[in-house]
Amino acid sequence: MRADAARNLDAVLQTGARLLAQDPGMSIAAIAAAAGIDRRTVYRRFSSREALMAAVHTAKLDACEQVLADARLAEAPVAVALHRYAEGIITVSRRWPVNLRQVEEEAAAARLQRVIGQLDTFMARAVREGFIRPGLPDRWARSLLVQLTNLAAHEMPELTPAEGADVVARSLFTGLGPS
Repeated sequence: MRADAARNLDAVLQTGARLLAQDPGMSIAAIAAAAGIDRRTVYRRFSSREALMAAVHTAKLDACEQVLADARLAEAPVAVALHRYAEGIITVSRRWPVNLRQVEEEAAAARLQRVIGQLDTFMARAVREGFIRPGLPDRWARSLLVQLTNLAAHEMPELTPAEGADVVARSLFTGLGPS
């Protein structure tokens, strides 16, 4: 892909992510205009708003999977892995503000389930290693982690990703830490 075509695609995907997060009914023409791209260029790449949304979901899932790999959830010390994950996912969530729970494509939904499974496995490790108290309802710690990172990413834009990760880690370990 030519450099200008890659820039245009990135602009359309990021603008699409932002605008479709605000209004899922946003037209491709409006997204193209906001991205500074001719709508015909966008339509050549994406036949519909749904196709554009699927590409945005794929881009966000790619970024989430990279964050999981970089965090080293299975190998790094729990506190370090959690901070790496939170900092990375806050950055990803700000860049790609769409909600992955709206994924409709089967392959993307399967990828999302693998991401969630990795987080559940990590939270089970945090329980085994004494960072989170045992006996909580299934998926509680992972669900709280997701909510805390979303809060830091979208409701607290004044926090840098590193600051947000600090608050997420303290909140999770203080609130769910061993009694």
